[in-house]
Amino acid sequence: MSVLPIGAHVDQTDPLAEAAAREASLVQIFLGDPQSYKGPEIRYAGGADALRDDATAAGVDLYVHAPYIINVATTNNRIRIPSRKLLQKHVDAAASIGAKGLVVHGGHVNKADDPETGFDNWRKAIEATDLKVPLLIENTAGGDNAMTRYLERIGRVWDAIASAEGADQIGFCLDTCHAHAGGNALETVVDDVRAITGRIDLVHCNDSRDAFDSGADRHANFGAGTIDPELLAAVVRDAGAPVVCETPGGAEEHAADFAWLRERL
Repeated sequence: MSVLPIGAHVDQTDPLAEAAAREASLVQIFLGDPQSYKGPEIRYAGGADALRDDATAAGVDLYVHAPYIINVATTNNRIRIPSRKLLQKHVDAAASIGAKGLVVHGGHVNKADDPETGFDNWRKAIEATDLKVPLLIENTAGGDNAMTRYLERIGRVWDAIASAEGADQIGFCLDTCHAHAGGNALETVVDDVRAITGRIDLVHCNDSRDAFDSGADRHANFGAGTIDPELLAAVVRDAGAPVVCETPGGAEEHAADFAWLRERL
């Protein structure tokens, strides 16, 4: 576990400098505005090719987080169709920089909708997307109509996409704050998720400012939230996957979080 790669979500302008400041072997970035349909933007000075080559030379793995507004599950055509198009653009951009994966939230349907429609919309989205990099579906914290808050819903998404062409490129990103706030017991969540998906490809390790099953997505630095410290470390240990800390602060705060976590691993 001493060699388990741990990094952070950082500013996208120069992610390699951000990685160096944290002595991290991996970082996660947005490509462009996470709240916009405008499409991805490579802000690294040399462009996509330079970022890919420089990251390889530096030994830094890159992960990309897709925009929050993507919701391929919804029954609303004015959201679902642009979401699919935006997802493809970010898959393409993530591939262009040599990213190890693209993280995307599970989305949701409206209260009056049949959840089955949302599950099938996930299947259709996978089949409609040319997955040039692994697509890592992330569990989310809130919403009774969310596709990936509850384990049962995650299972239904996986059942739906299992038959889709491209399903072999689908992975899972486990967020500890989201699991805790979403009402999933961290004592068993790693085994529970693996029983459903067969895999955990990335861990978003975050403490939670809010209580268990609160539905609130508010991250905290390690030891400053409501998750038992040993339980938080146990999830990381049991998952055995690369770790991205999406905790508040900059390089100094992240370095402290890394040290806190490594001490308990």
